[in-house]
Amino acid sequence: MGDNEDILQQAADWRAAGKGVALATVVSTWGSSPRPVGSKLALEQSGGFIGSVSGGCVEGAVIEEGLKSIADGQPRLLSFGVSNDRAWEVGLACGGKIQVFVERVE
Repeated sequence: MGDNEDILQQAADWRAAGKGVALATVVSTWGSSPRPVGSKLALEQSGGFIGSVSGGCVEGAVIEEGLKSIADGQPRLLSFGVSNDRAWEVGLACGGKIQVFVERVE
């Protein structure tokens, strides 16, 4: 199985076990982005997760919003980014933007 198939299977297994589950998917990128459009992360209500949509603090924020989505059922479109100028200031080669859609799995 490929990465996304494994992630979706784990989400289905968590749901079958009665756990609350959310799925996050990269829906757009611009400039530098660690993961391509279509990358997925599934998480369960206790904070366990599989997959990756970015890494670092972005991934932590996505997991936090995913837990909120599990609790309230509301989907979220999250945007993260850094300008080229700001990226250069902190030692990165270039900036980028990423949008991640997060939804509760029913």
